[in-house]
Amino acid sequence: MLNPRSPGEPYLIERDAGYFEYQLPVSLKAVIGWKGRLPLLRNERDEWELPGGKLEPGEEPAACLAREIREELAWDAAVGEPFHTWVYRVFPDRHVFVVTFLATYDGDATPAYSDEHKELVLVTPGEAATLDLPEGYRTAIRRAVERGHFRRG
Repeated sequence: MLNPRSPGEPYLIERDAGYFEYQLPVSLKAVIGWKGRLPLLRNERDEWELPGGKLEPGEEPAACLAREIREELAWDAAVGEPFHTWVYRVFPDRHVFVVTFLATYDGDATPAYSDEHKELVLVTPGEAATLDLPEGYRTAIRRAVERGHFRRG
């Protein structure tokens, strides 16, 4: 049974003790262009994913994504516009609404990944197509290429 946080906030449910989230969590992800490459992170399900994370209640999406990129890659990236959305069925009883943004990093620091991931790779968009990556992320990367997002590198 799902427990709402309060009668006035029925859209927030308790997932774990004291942890509330939207009934359909919103995940913000970034296709980050850096020197013609993009960072991908391996998660606990051994899938590759774009950097980013869940939108917290009251948080502004671009600010959330910038925070997540800092936490996951130690980069201060410029978050651009959202350009691709999809619903990801993580497990049969767990779905996430994913909003993908274009982002860039113009610094020289190699990314460092946090302990919430197993591994990080920097790949070209073409190389990303060969990895175990959910289809929604593949589509987002392809659309970023079509927009010329990697020509800046």
